[in-house]
Amino acid sequence: MKKYIAEFIGTFTLVFVGCGTAMLVGCDAANGCGYVLTALAFGLTIVAMAYSIGNISGCHINPAVSLAMLINGKLTAKDFCGYVIAQILGALAGSACTLIIPNDMTGGMGTNGLAGVNGSLFAGCAAEVIMTCIFLLAILGVTSDKAKHGSFGGLVIGLSLVLVHLIGIGLTGCSVNPARSIGPAIMNAIVNGSIDVPALIVFIVGPCIGAAIAALVYKQLEKE
Repeated sequence: MKKYIAEFIGTFTLVFVGCGTAMLVGCDAANGCGYVLTALAFGLTIVAMAYSIGNISGCHINPAVSLAMLINGKLTAKDFCGYVIAQILGALAGSACTLIIPNDMTGGMGTNGLAGVNGSLFAGCAAEVIMTCIFLLAILGVTSDKAKHGSFGGLVIGLSLVLVHLIGIGLTGCSVNPARSIGPAIMNAIVNGSIDVPALIVFIVGPCIGAAIAALVYKQLEKE
């Protein structure tokens, strides 16, 4: 149970800080600094959580990460289900707490969208697959039994998330995390009565496909 609580706390923090920052600073092309600030908010949250709950749950705080760990045999099916439930609940709670922010410059509580790819479901899904694959390869490399990053693993993972956000925010808002997308989408539907179901499916399916590809590729690369 402690592992699930840790995943709840970590995902809560990621959504509250990351989406909250996006809501405050905005993420449009005319306000480019908002891209950087939001990317840093998500990445630095991962760093903070990696060093606080990483020794308890592994600090997945992302169903895509948990899926990759399941595929590579580092997580049981039971724990996978528990992790995903805790992550989604944490994302919902974190998104609910962003309601204290009076000025939502994004106009959608930090939800992901497809405006950067002209509304194309295929392009949005492709972007999420690629970005998640890059992010997961970094995670799998750092957490490998052969890794020699020592205590810098959390920093590497956090900076990898910053990396994919720098390009991904302008495309899809950069999900690479189904829970991060589900929480704000549901809360936005509750508060503003608006939810883009096809887009939300993209932000669930795309990261999962990217994670699966990364897990399978890394498993082959790691073989002796």
